[in-house]
Amino acid sequence: MGELFTFFGLYREDHVFIFLTHMLLAAGIVIILARMATANLRLVPTGTQNVLEAYLNGVLAMGTDVMGKTEARRYLPLVATIGLFVGVANIIGIIPGFEAPSAFLDFTLALALVVFTYYNFEGIRRNGLITYFKHFMGPVWWLAWLMFPIEIVSHISRVISLSFRLFGNVKGDDMFLMVILMLAPWLLPMIPFALLTFMAFLQAFIFMMLTYVYLGGAVLLSDDH
Repeated sequence: MGELFTFFGLYREDHVFIFLTHMLLAAGIVIILARMATANLRLVPTGTQNVLEAYLNGVLAMGTDVMGKTEARRYLPLVATIGLFVGVANIIGIIPGFEAPSAFLDFTLALALVVFTYYNFEGIRRNGLITYFKHFMGPVWWLAWLMFPIEIVSHISRVISLSFRLFGNVKGDDMFLMVILMLAPWLLPMIPFALLTFMAFLQAFIFMMLTYVYLGGAVLLSDDH
């Protein structure tokens, strides 16, 4: 978004460059946090280890409500990593001089495609190709001709839903922050900063929750209908 000032934009004002630098920055922060948390593991956690353990326990509890503790633990690394990555990517955009990578459709669409591909792969791997796609036909055999194309469209629409929900919300937050900073650049933005921080974490939570829901629907076919 060229109308926003970014530190990386001083070097090169290019959509791809701005996106890649901020995405790599978010990834680097996530890696640093992970290394800090695991550099000196203790039985009684402190500092970064304590924060990330609390985060992982929260993600596991969320997944347990969706698909049971055993399955939630199986997919915890994927969901927790996505949530941390999205959360950091969202937070970056709140800091003046930086732009959220999640405000680019390239970022959100890539994540949505990863989730879409992975949960379908897991559904086929865990249940078999025939059983998995038979599940698309619904519980009533004589409605299979109608349910199958509806399910296909529904699953494809999840990519659009995941990507555009995150992109639209973060992009809107960036525009809102830009207007606030132009109108009242000093004291007034403190309240919007708090609101945008909450929204950044909320969007990461929604993305994680939907990932768990889609995984649960794909691997737990016996409980789906």
